[in-house]
Amino acid sequence: MLELKNIRYAVRDGDDELVILDDISLTIDDHKLVVFTGPNGGGKTTLAKVIMGLVTPTAGQILWNGQDITDLGITERAKLGISYGFQQPPRFKGLTVKDLLTLASGNEKLSKDKCCQYLTKVGLCANDYLDREVDVSLSGGEVKRIEIASILARNSGLMIFDEPEAGIDLWSFARLTETFEQIHAAGSATMIIISHQERIISLADEVIVVGDGMIRHRGTAEEILPQILADTLSGCPVLTKGGAAQ
Repeated sequence: MLELKNIRYAVRDGDDELVILDDISLTIDDHKLVVFTGPNGGGKTTLAKVIMGLVTPTAGQILWNGQDITDLGITERAKLGISYGFQQPPRFKGLTVKDLLTLASGNEKLSKDKCCQYLTKVGLCANDYLDREVDVSLSGGEVKRIEIASILARNSGLMIFDEPEAGIDLWSFARLTETFEQIHAAGSATMIIISHQERIISLADEVIVVGDGMIRHRGTAEEILPQILADTLSGCPVLTKGGAAQ
């Protein structure tokens, strides 16, 4: 179980304080698929980075399976089973795809068949990619899919994906949504996905709308999707009606 208690994150902007996250509290039960959505700049990615330890909150507490991880670094959180997929994944000159998957899995003897399974789930052929370096020779979409494959290899208890659909083609996007469905159906991990895509939002057990650094609304996809899709000239209804969720 993941618990966030009164999370606040603020930065200095000259003489003023700019609040990025404002007193966010939420609980995500084990094996749930939760989607963070909302307008750009609303705080979704910052909230996800707080969970991973990439950003240190100004105030508040983070609990993972009952353990206080607020002051733990990225490495310690990774060892506890938390993984993060970036919007723009890093590249590693001199490191092959097979090397990356092997490191992520923690199994020095990771088989080619296992590598193939991970890559197939994200729409890549192992024979074409295992010996390639994770460098500038790969497109942004290829690097994104390889990173997601590495998270699958890690077999984490909490998988965080920041806009996994960014930069990939429709065929690969379809494969990714199938993979998310399979992970969720197997009950093998809790997933947090930041996305604006209706197809991904529709998979969620719960959708959390983040705007202006606060939780503006939360509910099932069936409850929230119609309101998002109805957004035309008047602004997003889930951001303007009802205020922050309790």
